[in-house]
Amino acid sequence: MNCTIDYLNNWLKANLTEERYEHSLGTAECAKKLAKEYGLDENKAYLAGLIHDCAKCLPKDECVKIIKDNISFCPLEEGELENYKTHHAPAGVCVAKKEFGIDDEEILSAIRWHTIGKIDMSEFDKIIFLADKIEERTRPKEMIIPIKEAITERGLDAGLLVCYKNTIKSLVDRDLKICKTTIDIYNHLM
Repeated sequence: MNCTIDYLNNWLKANLTEERYEHSLGTAECAKKLAKEYGLDENKAYLAGLIHDCAKCLPKDECVKIIKDNISFCPLEEGELENYKTHHAPAGVCVAKKEFGIDDEEILSAIRWHTIGKIDMSEFDKIIFLADKIEERTRPKEMIIPIKEAITERGLDAGLLVCYKNTIKSLVDRDLKICKTTIDIYNHLM
């Protein structure tokens, strides 16, 4: 990394909405806590959580351009470009590499997979994915309680399963396409 946490915070404040910045801080805090519980690098988890949504507030067409210009090092899953809500993850990998000088593969992977996930995510990927869903600064309690309970009672994969059930229901309710990977992961977790 070729920048400081102060630089990251200032960049995020300038490039995210106030609520998205608060969410990023909450995700970072939650990721650090989960990393400690699961014996992973807490500082790396904090950093990944902090920047996981770095491309979230970029215009849709800019995200697509970033993705297409960098497809060689950040390939897409089948149908992934069809839902604009997931574009910020692969675009975020590019921003993290180019803007912040992040070259840590665990951090880049966690940013890449925090939206749709993938089968056999690493423990680090899982904690960033879950921290994004259960941070307490901006996520509603009724959303996070069942996920946290599943994690506490049965582990990270149980928390992931609750997330995927909720995601699929939400996408159906909003008449949005469901990425094939999402269905595959759900089936794998079942």
